[in-house]
Amino acid sequence: MAAIGNRGTVTEASGFNPDDDAQKLREAMKGAGTDEAAIIKVLAHRTIAQRQRIKLAYKQTVGKVRLEKDLSSELSGHFQSVVLGLLMPVPVYDAYELKAAMKGAGTEEACLIDILASRSNSEMNAINEVYKKEYGKTLEDAVCGDTSGMFQRVLVSLLTAGRDESDKVDEALAVKDAKDIFEAGEARWGTDEVKFLTVLCVRNRNHLLRVFDEYKKISKRDIEDSIKREMSGSLEDVFLAIVKCLRSKPAFFAERLYKSMKGLGTTDSVLIRIMVSRAEIDMLDIKEHFLKMYGKSLHSFIKGDTSGDYRKILLELCGGE
Repeated sequence: MAAIGNRGTVTEASGFNPDDDAQKLREAMKGAGTDEAAIIKVLAHRTIAQRQRIKLAYKQTVGKVRLEKDLSSELSGHFQSVVLGLLMPVPVYDAYELKAAMKGAGTEEACLIDILASRSNSEMNAINEVYKKEYGKTLEDAVCGDTSGMFQRVLVSLLTAGRDESDKVDEALAVKDAKDIFEAGEARWGTDEVKFLTVLCVRNRNHLLRVFDEYKKISKRDIEDSIKREMSGSLEDVFLAIVKCLRSKPAFFAERLYKSMKGLGTTDSVLIRIMVSRAEIDMLDIKEHFLKMYGKSLHSFIKGDTSGDYRKILLELCGGE
């Protein structure tokens, strides 16, 4: 029943009663009009595990109808997307987002990058399992059918969940890895992207942080700067995301949220995905990094960039200033 992380803004509701919550949601949708405030009050303040129990209670007490189906027919737009996202278990939501990113013409590369570059091996294995079960094909087949070239190879490497997750740092290998990357990029004409892939997608975090330090000594540049100089497009984006997630996942997500809201228009798909998927894991850290990096609170950004019930539910997930 506990929350899935200990740095989330959404924590376990005390005195939780799934039957009561199911009833409240039913009342909120009965008759003409919908009581959106009541829906927000329940769903934005329950953990994913608690929401699964509410779904079960709803089906048992209200009859054959699934809660998602009722909510889907009552709500619309971005608010609906947030609510339905909150009702999905984590790997189900990730798989759903990946599927949506590859649907129809064109691909939302940002979604593939955000998810595949930031999930642990166990999270990735769970996503692969769900994807196959829900959509009848492997995630690898889907990604291969929708992407190409080196970008595809990096994504496939990430989704096979083969990263070493130990804490071991091999000093001699760290120096060699840094040298290899330098020689594969800055030190030559053209770039040997495979070398970047074999180091960045396979080694453990502690080891790679040492590699990045060594790399700076050799090249007099941060690895991120070299990636920007050596690559472009989606390949640049995915390698940068990997490095940033290794340095700090909360900082990576803070930057993604900032970019989704700055300037004209909002990239709502990114905003929704991060708010829904991180609310119970590390939203407190994301907010801290956001404030430190941009001098304004995430709360104020969301407030200024969204409206209506969509804004209200995001602000609840954000958890105050």
